[in-house]
Amino acid sequence: MTENIDLLLESYQKFGINLGLERIEKLLQLLDNPHKKVSIIHVAGTNGKGSVCAYLSSIFTQAGYKTGRFTSPHLVNWNERICINEKPIEEEKLINILKQIQSVIDFTSEFPTQFEVITAAAWLYFAQSEVDIAIMEVGLGGRLDATNVCDRPLASIITSISREHWQRLGDTLGKIATEKAGVIKKECPVIVGNLPQEAKEVVENKIKTLNCPHIWVKPAQKIPHSSENWAKYEDIEYPLSLGGNIQLQNSALAIATCKILRKKGWNLSQEAIQQGMKKANWRGRIEWVRWEGQKILIDGAHNVASARVLREYVDTFNKEIIWVIGMLSTKDHEGIFQTLLSSNDELHLVPVPDHSTATTEHLSELAKKVNFQLKKVNQYSDLFMALDTVKKTVNNDKQIIVICGSLYLLGYFLKIN
Repeated sequence: MTENIDLLLESYQKFGINLGLERIEKLLQLLDNPHKKVSIIHVAGTNGKGSVCAYLSSIFTQAGYKTGRFTSPHLVNWNERICINEKPIEEEKLINILKQIQSVIDFTSEFPTQFEVITAAAWLYFAQSEVDIAIMEVGLGGRLDATNVCDRPLASIITSISREHWQRLGDTLGKIATEKAGVIKKECPVIVGNLPQEAKEVVENKIKTLNCPHIWVKPAQKIPHSSENWAKYEDIEYPLSLGGNIQLQNSALAIATCKILRKKGWNLSQEAIQQGMKKANWRGRIEWVRWEGQKILIDGAHNVASARVLREYVDTFNKEIIWVIGMLSTKDHEGIFQTLLSSNDELHLVPVPDHSTATTEHLSELAKKVNFQLKKVNQYSDLFMALDTVKKTVNNDKQIIVICGSLYLLGYFLKIN
């Protein structure tokens, strides 16, 4: 069945990334404007979007609401992107919706992109299912992203802003912030995380211009609570199911959003918030897995900011790191290496299958330039060849194996594992 989904979406892949709202608006109009029938929380930002979506989706589900969630990219299957009450859309249902979309496309005019088609599928599924609310994650940027077709979101969230996708969004934090701030709508609530000053000024100006109620969210505080990891944001205490200190910020963004919607009449009890936070799950972000009996940490870190979060997390173990890394060709390889690599670490470089991968030769040369004191720098033609090698030599008392550098690499690992 998955092959059929791939086949249906494959034909749109050749149109690549083409930001703009004209095609998606035309397509949704032909589908009777499903996006106008769905109440949404819109989540933008460089890092943390997925975690915030996971928290909110889980909380609203626990509160008894029929809750849609749209995120990207997927790790293994397309249907992961479109969920209701934490359950991915059934493959047969997604195929039917994609065929419905295909039937209205005007093949004589400009084709929609693959992302626009899957986004339209989410809108259609949520409208047909009559969800109470949908948590919609921006794909790229915000202003011209296919999710940005709603005039009146319940709330717009900007999690963080750093230098990512600068080839498309602009080469300064101010330009990138302008694109992200495109999700802010007139007089609609805005919830914002910690931003660099240059980006903060842009977002502040947009909020002021559009007269939006807003809150600048500070990270939650860790609190001692039995053996579990608990945090407190303002007057709400809750367990943290996702790893890394960055979740103090991400969870606070979700809780702050819930508090705003409570005032608007949404029934989000303390118990629903606590249960939602406890049950929130977001694969491939500081996640421990087992592969052939070996404990491995996997994380989708693919930019400098997310690499910093990962490095801070692994430093808490006081162990040497065996990095197994593959990256796309478009990423800031040097910046990521400078942030991740430390003396006595090992580095095992692999390609990212089926994507525009950085070559292992290029990454090897760069890594040696960035850090001369690495114990090893090895290259492989496949991820599992690298894992076979490191598994034979790892000392689990002194070392941790970490796979990172690309969500697509993690998807490949999880698919085969």
